[in-house]
Amino acid sequence: MKLPLDQGLPRSAANVLRERGIDAIHVAELGLSAAPDTVILERGREIDRAVVTLDADFHLLLALSRATSPSVIRLRVEGLRAVPLADLLESVLKKCGDDLASGAAVTVQLRRLRVRRLPLIR
Repeated sequence: MKLPLDQGLPRSAANVLRERGIDAIHVAELGLSAAPDTVILERGREIDRAVVTLDADFHLLLALSRATSPSVIRLRVEGLRAVPLADLLESVLKKCGDDLASGAAVTVQLRRLRVRRLPLIR
């Protein structure tokens, strides 16, 4: 699974994930630091990557557009540094990698994981 990490997540987490063999990139590395959410979603779709974000707007945009891609992992855990964030994302990928590959909106809390298949509105 390929992951772009949205602004607001530590850029160094992409490096940690890459060291662990996960294809990750930070939006800053794509030149999208100040890009609107719609542009980041479109870019994720173009490069076939599941977007990782803290922002609830991504799931809303998926629902309103009835999109079937890209998958989005919304983290509802703030303040994670690179290594704990990488640990959390590795766990999410193990638990719902197949769902993400097929198109899903995943919400992650410390003790809860919610997976909804795309499109969110049918």
